[in-house]
Amino acid sequence: MISVNNLTKVYRTPIRGKNFIADLINRQYKNIMALDHVSFEIGENELVGFIGPNGAGKTTTLKILSGILFPTFGQVKVLNYNPFDKNPIFLKQIGFVMGQRNQLIWDLPAVDTFILNKAIYEISDRDYQANIDDLTVLLNCRDVIDKPVKTLSLGQRMKMELIASLLHRPKLVFFDEPTIGLDIFSQEAVREFIRTYQKEFKSTIILTSHYLEDVKRLAKRLIIINRGKILYDDNLQTILKKYGDEKYVTVTLNEPIDKIILTKVGTIIANQFPKAVYRVKRVNIPATINLITQHLPYSDLTVEDERIEEIIKKLFNK
Repeated sequence: MISVNNLTKVYRTPIRGKNFIADLINRQYKNIMALDHVSFEIGENELVGFIGPNGAGKTTTLKILSGILFPTFGQVKVLNYNPFDKNPIFLKQIGFVMGQRNQLIWDLPAVDTFILNKAIYEISDRDYQANIDDLTVLLNCRDVIDKPVKTLSLGQRMKMELIASLLHRPKLVFFDEPTIGLDIFSQEAVREFIRTYQKEFKSTIILTSHYLEDVKRLAKRLIIINRGKILYDDNLQTILKKYGDEKYVTVTLNEPIDKIILTKVGTIIANQFPKAVYRVKRVNIPATINLITQHLPYSDLTVEDERIEEIIKKLFNK
């Protein structure tokens, strides 16, 4: 579905000096490397998490793959097309959902944008109605598509954005921060939709998100990029096992306990009665639970995996 080889993007930006007139007459430039010899392949029906800090090159990569930007050099093939040719057949097979961009018409109902997209993508009346029915059922939002966009909540607007971008049933979908700014309930609804959509329609999906829980819940493969370079490209579970060597043990205490006693159990990272939280090496979990049983009166105990954010930080530090 996607083949990228030595993809490089350099932005040429002007250098601002102290003298405005001198800058106009003799303007100097500097090169900023947004992508530095990036290579990867993505197969059919894959859902790949594509993550990195701000300015790492995520959105630049997606814009090149979709034909919005032209690379400085490198080879790119998407669905066996050169995306920069903007072939109509190619464009009808991709979808781009950007959580920070709005394609809906603010004062009109979302269904008006759907009708516009129906004409743009040349969708038949039969397919249009079938797709609307399928997507509104998946998103549980049939009752809001006729309401003006400006009256919808942020979560409802995101659902309308998803329908508008996926109405033509693209084979390849780029999700760029689809849950940004949403509350936890809306985030979960979007995650569940992406999971179900890919399962039902067999689309290939690239997902970028600063909410790493999105990636952990949805993607089996993870690509990490930083400063324009690929740092990691492998199975998500591999990185969790390799760098996730710690767990969090939370104890619900029956009564307040002196901190000296609490520290006998291990490294305590939070202590606000009735809960005490320990960071424990995976191999030390049995011994730690044994110490808790000996020294602490408790009513509940939970063991949780290290947060994926902390694991990714370890990788960046390494």
